[in-house]
Amino acid sequence: MKPLIIAAALSLCAAPAWAQDKITVLLDWFVNPDHGPVIIAREQGFFAEQNLEVEVIAPADPSSPPKMVAAGQADLAISYQPQLHLQIHEGLPLQRVGTLIATPLNCLLVLAEGPVQSPADLKGRKVGFSVGGIEEAMLGQILATHGLELADIEMVNVNWSMSPALMSGQVDAVIGAFRNFELTQMEIEGRPGRCFYVEEEGLPPYDELIYVANKNTMDADKIRRFLAATEKATQFIINHPVESWEVFAGTAPELNDALNKRAWTLTLPRFALRPTAMDVGRYARFEAFLYDAGLIPTLNPVSEIAIDVTAQ
Repeated sequence: MKPLIIAAALSLCAAPAWAQDKITVLLDWFVNPDHGPVIIAREQGFFAEQNLEVEVIAPADPSSPPKMVAAGQADLAISYQPQLHLQIHEGLPLQRVGTLIATPLNCLLVLAEGPVQSPADLKGRKVGFSVGGIEEAMLGQILATHGLELADIEMVNVNWSMSPALMSGQVDAVIGAFRNFELTQMEIEGRPGRCFYVEEEGLPPYDELIYVANKNTMDADKIRRFLAATEKATQFIINHPVESWEVFAGTAPELNDALNKRAWTLTLPRFALRPTAMDVGRYARFEAFLYDAGLIPTLNPVSEIAIDVTAQ
């Protein structure tokens, strides 16, 4: 065999049978237990089984991932159902293509032994927030359920510093705190909190964390395979909670602490067991809630907001 032919043969032997399809996923925040199915799918080889090479990126700015997907700079972003409704009305070409966390995590958080034992006790007090518009609407609904309105309280932008602002007395409550994190963090720090759950205080239930894609450029086949891998990862997490925690915590030293371990356990029942499944009524009801709150000028049909990618 001639040297050129030998070299060519060795090159063919060394190459993989096929190149994996690449997909870029932007997280909503730094890696934490909310992202369990994505991290487990990567670590357990479930993405590779779907012939996918998945790049997972934590953003420097948590507001940027949906905008980057809209601009064609990533394939998927983990985002929030409430924000998606607003972003579509702002003109971003986004659609929900899957669900990660299928229940609200948001809550109105107060000190357990503090003066606020009911949202009705907020009259004349300060409430911290981080995301204007949507959190004001949520708080307004909670207050209305208890006979109050936004004019009865003072809103303070705490710039994502939820539990510290509450524990330091800067505010009397915070809206936008996650029940699996801030509540747990306060307990660990010896300042127990109390959550008033938004879905029990007059708000329609919604998907907290979703996968969004650019509706004009999405690759439905790659997204279906991505979601199949995360579904398998979710099943693994539910069936093997201790082993899956060890896999997750082993990916970075900062994840292996008391806060993340407790949050892992609290988050497990909230993962979407069927990430492609879509509740049309849930998206229609939340769109109507935002319209009634005056945050959107018109009602979009659900088909403009969310799709079942397996039907595409």
